This record gives sequence, structure tokens and C-alpha cells, in this order.
Amino acid sequence: MNLAVKTTFPITAPKLTYDVLIENQPDGTVKAILLGLPDCQGLGNTETEAIEKLSQSLETRLKTAKIVTLEIEAPKVENPWLKIAGMFKDDPQFDEMLEYIEEYRRELDAKMEEHYRQIDAENETK
Repeated sequence: MNLAVKTTFPITAPKLTYDVLIENQPDGTVKAILLGLPDCQGLGNTETEAIEKLSQSLETRLKTAKIVTLEIEAPKVENPWLKIAGMFKDDPQFDEMLEYIEEYRRELDAKMEEHYRQIDAENETK
């Protein structure tokens, strides 16, 4: 597994957006919880006050921490179908089997075509 941490710093810091869960508490207060960081919360008498306190809490936390982007290379997984692909290529009955499949497909297509013709005929008589 290859890991890479991007630590380049842009000239201007991009604005970060966070999803916040707002919960009305039984005592009438409002709690704002930063999703992904449940220990980062703000509590206030109003939703606005709770969000402001959460924002202050997050700003304080980010003064001693940083956010980095972690890139993880996905593991290479072999396609399981490749193990059986072509296993019948030298089978003398393979061409015969393909012809049987094609014949059966034509029969099914003809049945479906007839079925649709019957439906169309019934709809025209209504």
C-alpha cells in the first residue's frame, strides 16, 4: 500500500466547509456538533450561538493542529473472471454450444416479438 501525504501549502488558504449537526437539547439549549469530529461541539441558547461557539472551538483546535490530505493507492485486485476466460477455447463442442445459444436467443426474441404484437393488438381494440 502506498501512502502520500500532501503537505504543500497554498498561497491563500482555501475556505473549508464542514457539516454540522444541530440538536435541540431537552433543557432548551441547542448543541452544534461537527460531523466527523464529535468532540468538537458548541452549546448555546440559540442555533446561531451554538454554531458560533462551535466555530470558536474549531478555530482554537486548528491553531495547534493541521488538516492534510491523505492519498491512498487502492490495492490492485485481479479480475476474478480472468481466471476462467478462454477456458473453453479449445473445446471441440464450443462452436456447437455457441450455435445453440444463438438459436435459443432467436426463439426467445421471436416469442417476445409475438407477445408485444398481441399487446399492441389488444391496445388497438380498446
